[in-house]
Amino acid sequence: MTTVPHGSWPSPISAADLASAGVRLGEPRYDGADLYWTQGRPAEAGRVALLRERDGVVSEVAPGLSVRTRVHEYGGGAWDARDGVVVISSDPSGQLLRLDADGPHPLTPAAARQRYADLRVHPALGVVLAVREDHSEPGEPVNTLVVLRLDGANEDGGAVIASGADFYACPELSRDGRLAWMEWRHPDMPWDACLILVGRLTASASGAAMDDVRTVAGGPGESAVHPVWRDDELLFCADRSGFWELYGWDAAAGVRQLTRGDADLVEPFWVFGRCPFAVTGDGSVLVRPRIDGRSTPMLLIDDGYRALAPDVVDCDSLDASGDRMVALVQFADTPDAIVELTIEAGGFRTVDAGAPSTLDRDWVSVAEPVTWPGPAGEVHGWFYPPTNPALTKVGNTPTLPGSIGGAPDLPPLIVISHGGPTAFSTAGFSMAVQFWTTRGFAVLDVNYSGSSGYGRAYRDRLRGQWGVLDVADCVAGAQAMAAAGRVDGTRLAIRGGSAGGYTTLRALTTSDVFAAGCSRYGIGDLAALASDTHKFESRYLDGLVGPWPEASEVYAERSPISHVDALNCPMLILQGAEDAVVPPNQAETMAAAVAAKGLDAELIVFEGEGHGFRRAETIRAALDAELAFYTRTFGIGLPR
Repeated sequence: MTTVPHGSWPSPISAADLASAGVRLGEPRYDGADLYWTQGRPAEAGRVALLRERDGVVSEVAPGLSVRTRVHEYGGGAWDARDGVVVISSDPSGQLLRLDADGPHPLTPAAARQRYADLRVHPALGVVLAVREDHSEPGEPVNTLVVLRLDGANEDGGAVIASGADFYACPELSRDGRLAWMEWRHPDMPWDACLILVGRLTASASGAAMDDVRTVAGGPGESAVHPVWRDDELLFCADRSGFWELYGWDAAAGVRQLTRGDADLVEPFWVFGRCPFAVTGDGSVLVRPRIDGRSTPMLLIDDGYRALAPDVVDCDSLDASGDRMVALVQFADTPDAIVELTIEAGGFRTVDAGAPSTLDRDWVSVAEPVTWPGPAGEVHGWFYPPTNPALTKVGNTPTLPGSIGGAPDLPPLIVISHGGPTAFSTAGFSMAVQFWTTRGFAVLDVNYSGSSGYGRAYRDRLRGQWGVLDVADCVAGAQAMAAAGRVDGTRLAIRGGSAGGYTTLRALTTSDVFAAGCSRYGIGDLAALASDTHKFESRYLDGLVGPWPEASEVYAERSPISHVDALNCPMLILQGAEDAVVPPNQAETMAAAVAAKGLDAELIVFEGEGHGFRRAETIRAALDAELAFYTRTFGIGLPR
């Protein structure tokens, strides 16, 4: 028998395959019979293309243009289409363009320092509604709701119709001229406290005004989000029950609760453009409740749910037009897809897949739900065991999963700490996870305390405890998998990006459980982040750590840079040179401090990349570097 140690298994997935094989799908929406969606294309330097399916034919709507906005830095909602009129935000300029048959026509000045998102086109009124983020003056950018003319140059950047709050989103106009929107103020994030308001909008190509403004829902301790009109009734989600349930409001009857399933119907509002529920032609509501960590598209029937696609394990964005329904979904063993749903359970038509299904299903490691005790209570995660059918035979030579000195070779474990931190990891198929499991690594994707999808109480566990509970949960998860005999307790690694990078760095500097760690654009100095980050997250740490600068001692204590002396394992740091969320000096300072201690600290900075890697060449280089790092650190032979 030939032995093949875990971590060196022959894999059909290369870093180059992962970088170039797929696209990032987003924002499926209807305009009448037409269906639109976006594709983020790593092979085209991360360009975001807008596609349209019309009469069964798919074409790109704005060839060569990148349909993207950088409002809040995370963007989303960079386009809208109604009655055949399409308006986009073109990146990197941020200029709004109306896409006509003879080409794009500017709606805003090319050199303006204003960004737009959450576009709503209203051709009958001759206007576009939008969230505007104005960077034209020194200091923090100013966010407002504006009305722009569809037939003008809008030299003024649009007429302001709502101002005074720090943030705005989701301007939804009813058929009788009432505008609903969501707004929130520092220091809250939209998942902490968010208002939904309604006002009477008078808008035309010649001007706009708003009056009779009233608050519908939300306030201290309540997050009310995603207003959508169903005829004269306003639908929205709020977490007053402990979960983001669905509510309805009208001026006469007030607010009524429509669902009581103890399930979150929406996710934290990080980006614009996602539609967590939609109204069909007969007034039914298409929803995606998250139950036991999974989210599937369902129709709301009375106060219960009717499943439409049971094979779906996660669902991102929904829309409906008449009796047609569309969703961006994830499956357990095949890539993401945009699908049109049918009323018959399990029926759907695939419109676009994020990547070709090049990995046979017997190669796929499917997420197993796991739980373990943490300091604040039960913790949730997804465990992916090593999976590789080729181990039964390499050529004509039988092989075993590996042995060391005659003893079974347990797999090394990679613990993933997701970003946010107010976010979550899904059970959906990820080629990035399969890259590791096909090579013989086990993966534990942790939804630590503070993650979304398990109700407000679970989400609020992290208030004031960031860098404590998230770290403890990841450490406890790794130890639990080792104690269960599923992984090698001497070869535990942790990796994460952004906030997950902070958890990674914090785990490496406060615990000796992990033998290696990889931080992608992670945070090493909380004080530096509090004083040097973008507006959207500039007060985020007030709730996660404490008010700045009053809690400066806590910030210093929780900063990995303050505990480099406790670090005793190698570290890899990957960073984008143009990151406006976590500036590169964070990575540079951390790497220098680790190197000064004489430890193995490798820093790779990628030019042209921001917060998150979009280019195929970067994705490939980052993965190759990480694989080489684990191979070197764990003494694994290079994969064949």
